[in-house]
Amino acid sequence: MPTDAGLNRRLRLLGLAAFASMAAMRWCDALLPVLAAEFGHSTGQVGVVVWAYAIAYGLMQLVYGPIGDRLGKYTVVSLATLACTVGVLASALAPTLGWLTVARVLTGAAAAGIIPLAMAWVGDQVPWEQRQPVLARMLGANVAGMIAGQWVAGLFADAIGWRLGFVALALGFVGAGLAMRAGVRGGADAVTPAEAGPSPQPAVGSLERARQVLRSPHARAVLAVVAVEGALANSALAFGPSHLHLRFGLSVSAAGAILTLFGLGGLIYSRNAPRLLRRMQPLTMARAGGVMVGAAWVGVALAPAVAWTLPLCLAAGLGFYMIHNTLQALATQMVPAQRGTAVSLFASALFLGQSAGMGLASWLVDHGSTTVLLLAYGIGLAALGLVVHRAVRLPAAPPR
Repeated sequence: MPTDAGLNRRLRLLGLAAFASMAAMRWCDALLPVLAAEFGHSTGQVGVVVWAYAIAYGLMQLVYGPIGDRLGKYTVVSLATLACTVGVLASALAPTLGWLTVARVLTGAAAAGIIPLAMAWVGDQVPWEQRQPVLARMLGANVAGMIAGQWVAGLFADAIGWRLGFVALALGFVGAGLAMRAGVRGGADAVTPAEAGPSPQPAVGSLERARQVLRSPHARAVLAVVAVEGALANSALAFGPSHLHLRFGLSVSAAGAILTLFGLGGLIYSRNAPRLLRRMQPLTMARAGGVMVGAAWVGVALAPAVAWTLPLCLAAGLGFYMIHNTLQALATQMVPAQRGTAVSLFASALFLGQSAGMGLASWLVDHGSTTVLLLAYGIGLAALGLVVHRAVRLPAAPPR
């Protein structure tokens, strides 16, 4: 683990930005029933505010990755964090579902420049053999943001209104962004020489950077796996609160509170990642995590009472982050010379997969039920866990 005070301070600020970004991503999950009533649409139809966000997030990776490689990853993250404020405030003012959807697209487009480039920045600063625990530490901030998004949004909706929740979220982005701008002036984008990758290459365009990544069979395998993971896991999580609300008659805040156990499972993983990695190989852990999260969602779908869903949501979060954190670490080492572009392509695959998965999920909910959705996607995640160790590989040796 790095001990440099400056590095740790910047990691904390990146974690704060990631917290706000993940909260924004998950902010509408618990609100879907409320938004359906507000705008006069079905729960499946208002799901557009989730998958439209994911589309914008995924597509903008093609822009942010090369910009981060060229201008500095920390610099771009700080500006993207401030830009999120515009979309979030527009969400608070939305008079129609269409307006809210556009505002969510704007937020997703801005937030796309935060977590992936933060991961790439860690790749520039931290040696490979120490990187997955550091990424797991940052993952704790991501998960805490997810918990806040799923739970606090519901609390605002039940207590004082969902619109004021977006205002509070905007204040979080402003605070994180301003703090990071000070770090930029302190030279946060300096790259540790040992982690800069191969010798510097001539300046190339964005498309050529992407081609260099996609020429790698290892990179293509990681991107394919994370796209499937995103399609299945995000949709199950997004409709989880609606499932609890519709099946058991819970309030949106109570349903969101139960789903925070998913995040708690992620926090448990982030605190125990070094210990787990000493006990098993990363791909073995990824396989176990995929099977665990899939089986847990199947259990939530079939649970006869609310009490059963509590440990299952916890297990779903633990399993998901066991597989996802492994894929994150692999993404930072796909093509070290183009790390910003590589990690942004990873995020693009993840969120374009999520948007496709959400589109199908919305159809399944409107033509079937949330139970059908969770069963289908849970089985898919378990199957992905069983094959992930065959689809991707670890780096041949720790790079220096």
